[in-house]
Amino acid sequence: MWILPYVTGLAALADNPIEARREMTGRGIPFYTVDAFTDTPFSGNPAAVCLEFDDLADSAMARIAAEMNLSETAFVYPAGAGGVRRLRWFTPVAEVPLCGHATLASAHVLLRERKAAGPVRFQSASGPLGVDDEDGRLRLDFPANPPAERPMPAGLTEALRVEAATAEFTTSGKVALVVLPSEDDVLATRPDFGALTRVSLPGGVMGVAITARGAEPGVDFVSRFFAPWLGVDEDPVTGVAHTTLTPYWAGILGKAEMSARQRSARGGALTVRARGDRVELVGQAVTVAEGTIVRPG
Repeated sequence: MWILPYVTGLAALADNPIEARREMTGRGIPFYTVDAFTDTPFSGNPAAVCLEFDDLADSAMARIAAEMNLSETAFVYPAGAGGVRRLRWFTPVAEVPLCGHATLASAHVLLRERKAAGPVRFQSASGPLGVDDEDGRLRLDFPANPPAERPMPAGLTEALRVEAATAEFTTSGKVALVVLPSEDDVLATRPDFGALTRVSLPGGVMGVAITARGAEPGVDFVSRFFAPWLGVDEDPVTGVAHTTLTPYWAGILGKAEMSARQRSARGGALTVRARGDRVELVGQAVTVAEGTIVRPG
């Protein structure tokens, strides 16, 4: 006896899809998908950026990030005192203390899509972060995470499938580096991700970047980044990795400003600058999608 009224109600909602979404989900959460560290859609590193999410529980943020299934989903809080916004980042399986490409994506949304006044200032688990416009690109001001030499973790070179005798290990508190002899070695690396997850990294380290001097003229260094411990086998372009790569290569090359390339399948380009206890990461971003996602119950 209840079937006909139910079907009739669905038909009425189908005639008004906006009302149907409201009926089923309440007020949704606006989001954008942005490709970061690129000016070309479907390259660089995609991040989701969520806004206007009053009283959203941590568990709901985690569910949204799992649904987005990108390496990072950023949650941008409304501006508070002095225009500073709280910023948080989630992988599909965990919240992380710092993310570069999703910060770039968030600033891009605020400045380019929402027409907010710059510069953008964020407060995060890693302290204050800033983003300014620089001749059409965006410049991120991040804390530096300089590395120090430590013994190679057991099983790491075997899991990466790189030659142990030619690999150097160094790590900061957030990113481990494995330095290889050449860019060809970086490109040829094919990790065993199952074995990699069983390697014990130093506490707080989010993942491993493999890196080498650049072979292309004008490119100072290249890298790839692996973080299966956080549900991301290979990240396309990794801002946080460059907070460690930048001071490392500045010391090796004797240069404060460098051109970097991340040699993932999607690829990405950054200008990086060592500024004492800070680093600047400069790149571009492009919006590829926008919409509204259901608020988790």
